Amino acid sequence: MTTDTVHLGAGRPAPAWAVRVAHLIPLVVLPSGLWRIALVAGLPIGASAYGAPVDPGPGESVYIVSLSLVSEGLALLAFGLVRPWGEVFPGWLPLVGGRPVPPRFAVTAATTGAVALTLIWGYAAWGVVVDGNDLAFSPPGFALLLACYTPLLLWGPLLLLLAWSYHHRHHPARPGAVDHEVVATRHGVS
Repeated sequence: MTTDTVHLGAGRPAPAWAVRVAHLIPLVVLPSGLWRIALVAGLPIGASAYGAPVDPGPGESVYIVSLSLVSEGLALLAFGLVRPWGEVFPGWLPLVGGRPVPPRFAVTAATTGAVALTLIWGYAAWGVVVDGNDLAFSPPGFALLLACYTPLLLWGPLLLLLAWSYHHRHHPARPGAVDHEVVATRHGVS
């Protein structure tokens, strides 16, 4: 299986597995965003703080919904590592608009983001392991919270895989080295 995604800088397509990973990233972020929006909407998701139902005020609600939208928007940026639009800065950006994205910049930004996400969600998961259900959610509510937030543990590692793939496609191969990714893509294997 091959993909028609062509990168301007290297002329090499993103392998099908990388395209699938790019599609997976927004999906692992989505449940937590939906959980937060359900919280703001007042749906019965078992959210409580020390036994009282969570009822965010207007300002907090705007923050929670904005956090969900920004998180999903950042997750969608992963497509820039497998699509041509990620190869050129948008025209509306001052100074760099319309210019090619330097591969080193893309890899550094993606790797930094991947490490940060891994640390953030790893720390949050550690907090759950250590403190457990410290807000006294109902057992079904806590289970729902875990089900919606646990996929976020994959966000950083998946982004790191995409950064590696992007680097591999844009890094000149050593003379005489076999590029297994290109060979596999030519033979319809991913």
